[in-house]
Amino acid sequence: MQTVFTVPPDAFNRGVTRHLRRLGALVLPWAQAVRERFDLALAAAYGGLSDLHAPLMVMAHGAGYGKPTRPTGRGPAMSTLPPVYGLDAQRLTRNGEVLAAAIALSCDDQLDILRRQCPEALPVAVVTGDPCFDQLVASLPERERYRRALGVDTEQELVVVSSTWGRTGLFGNWPDLLPLLLDQLPAQRFRVAALLHPAVWCAHGHRQVRAWLRSCREAGLILLDPEEDWRSLVVSADHVIGDHGSVTAYSAALGRNVLHLAPGLEAVTAGSAQELVINSASRLDPRRPLLPQLRSVRTVDHAAVAGMITSRPGQAGPLLRQTMYRLLQLTEPGRHRRATPVPVPRLRSEVTR
Repeated sequence: MQTVFTVPPDAFNRGVTRHLRRLGALVLPWAQAVRERFDLALAAAYGGLSDLHAPLMVMAHGAGYGKPTRPTGRGPAMSTLPPVYGLDAQRLTRNGEVLAAAIALSCDDQLDILRRQCPEALPVAVVTGDPCFDQLVASLPERERYRRALGVDTEQELVVVSSTWGRTGLFGNWPDLLPLLLDQLPAQRFRVAALLHPAVWCAHGHRQVRAWLRSCREAGLILLDPEEDWRSLVVSADHVIGDHGSVTAYSAALGRNVLHLAPGLEAVTAGSAQELVINSASRLDPRRPLLPQLRSVRTVDHAAVAGMITSRPGQAGPLLRQTMYRLLQLTEPGRHRRATPVPVPRLRSEVTR
């Protein structure tokens, strides 16, 4: 059995093919991939899926399905609640037929959303849990190794600023926050790191992002390349300042001190982990002194947030594997592997202390 990769046309796929090839993956051009027939296709996005010739398994690419979308006017999708992106008939069906042979859900509650928005997809839905959360938990014992690799001293506190993409994201809406943190937080006691959504790097280019943050990097900002595993930063963090993106929810579920600069509840799905975090975490005010706000954050019920991210903690790997082998009509070989820690982060040489 061989695994190949392909990258469909998309505004935010710049650099993906290069990254895959750097990892040693075999990457087929999209034009070739849509002409071939495969035994199984895995996807965490929806572009071009109807062009593939294979049993299809789709899954979320963030913390559950926390993003609302515009109503389409289609019967079951219409309700008093805005449709949930990724579980709507507009993306899961073509010409009245369900595209996927399996839809991996992280929580039992998502079955209710699917029942409301696209009931014809219920027979192929399977609750597998969240592999990203499981790997975060598995990485906790490596926290000190990650911090040493990042250059964070034992007595220092690490503040991670996380931004999703777009104008409502933290980086797009509050571009002066990173300089403010570096200016106001004592360098001997704090390190500051930026965690930007890959779409930010893709939309503007690596050179431009690094140029924007040059003064911050010279002042000691930790900036991981988007190819590095972001989860090492979340595990290493003492404080996370985020927006309505998935990283903020994962950070709260992991028990980190969280402050948010989310645009509002209209940016997230009702009943999601993201909504719970926005409602319960302290909101940062960049116009006020920042250090006192870090010291007076409200405690977020991390177990409640984790429960809204996954209904199968620690089981995502085995459950996803079972689903894939069922679709392949193969018997699973050997034992199930548990989630493993993420790699130790690597910093570019020009990052300074």
